[in-house]
Amino acid sequence: MFLNDSFNTTTNGSVLDGSLFSPAMDKFINIQTVVALFIVMVSMGCTMEVPKIKAHLMKPKGVAIALLAQYAVMPLTAFVLVKVFRLTGTTAIMVLICGCCPGGTLSNILALGINGDMNLSIVMTSCSTLLALGMMPLLLFIYCHSFPHLQSAVPYKDISVSLVMILIPCGIGILINRYRPKCAKVITWVGLIIMAISILVLFISSSVAVGGSLLNLFSPPLMAIAALMPLTGYSFGYIISSIFKLKQRERRTVAMETGCQNVPLCSSILKLAFLPQEVGMLFLYPFVYGSVQLMEAVVLIVLYRSYQYYKEHTGESYLPAAKEDNAAKASSGTTGEDQ
Repeated sequence: MFLNDSFNTTTNGSVLDGSLFSPAMDKFINIQTVVALFIVMVSMGCTMEVPKIKAHLMKPKGVAIALLAQYAVMPLTAFVLVKVFRLTGTTAIMVLICGCCPGGTLSNILALGINGDMNLSIVMTSCSTLLALGMMPLLLFIYCHSFPHLQSAVPYKDISVSLVMILIPCGIGILINRYRPKCAKVITWVGLIIMAISILVLFISSSVAVGGSLLNLFSPPLMAIAALMPLTGYSFGYIISSIFKLKQRERRTVAMETGCQNVPLCSSILKLAFLPQEVGMLFLYPFVYGSVQLMEAVVLIVLYRSYQYYKEHTGESYLPAAKEDNAAKASSGTTGEDQ
């Protein structure tokens, strides 16, 4: 418990000082945040295919388990970490919002890197994004009850409005993917590139505006949370899917989807739903969190790929991801459609 009152004062004081940004800078950051989120959500929509979503919903075991892991493990982990590190005020709300956010397009790339089930990955991202409209306000309402004076500090209406707004560009992306699939692939990669550029521009512009105050985002408690929360998601996502006996590819997919949050959405909610004097620099913390979750995922992917390479070159009975389903079919006598 090394988070003391002095840290809370620093976090909720200097970092949340509305005078850190000039009106012009604040307006620039708001516009950039909205435009970047719009493009990113359109690109996410471009990965969603209605027929695949319907197919998984007809056999919803994998999706149900994945969503259970997403909306049970991560919010509870965020709640426990807030309690452990004794966070208060907007800082506590920020961590809870991070934990309650759905998965993002980055998780699809990570699932691909670890030889996951891409259909399940995309469907899980789609469903968790749509469910966020109801689940995020509900989960925040439930968990904020345990914190004195925190319940009234959560702008439920503004958060709900922000979530409704993300469904519009997401819907545009779905339509593009349906009627212009070739354009959808280009837009998906453009969205990821713009997301990376926007994060860089946000950090540079904010650093110029506030200088040393940005270092508060790298305090030991917040960095510990950034490290522990995604790692917990990756671990429990795999454990829960193993308990329910999902296939290996699906287990790896659920692990990536559970631990990887939609950080642009989280940052946008913090920036747009809270007053500047309330949130200050904390709207940038999700990107710090996102960087750590990406590094941890890359380590897991490298470990998996190394294990795969070792097994293939030592002649041991290892089945690459592409052959796992075939082996399952052979042993069970089911067809590809049943899998």
